[in-house]
Amino acid sequence: MNTQTTDVLTMTDQKINLIDGVFTATEAGDILHAMLDKKINFHKLQRLSRTEGNIGDACEYDSGRIIELIDEKGKLKDFLSAIRAEGCKLEIKSTVQINLKK
Repeated sequence: MNTQTTDVLTMTDQKINLIDGVFTATEAGDILHAMLDKKINFHKLQRLSRTEGNIGDACEYDSGRIIELIDEKGKLKDFLSAIRAEGCKLEIKSTVQINLKK
């Protein structure tokens, strides 16, 4: 094991400051919808990769998370429409916490 690998394994927690700022409703929508779309596509690709090439697979997959994220997109759209009508700005802070699991 080289020193670089050892150093990575000793770092058990990481935080990524993903979003931190004040945005118009349109800007916030662009950022948040793009993130939700990426996450939805991730789950769709996971579903596809589990069933692709397996003729005997009934293609049963829990699509609950995909449905949940699509619902959240709808709620976000409604929320941002109301904010846009008021002419307000939004402060958004998002940190991704990463913990090493062994």
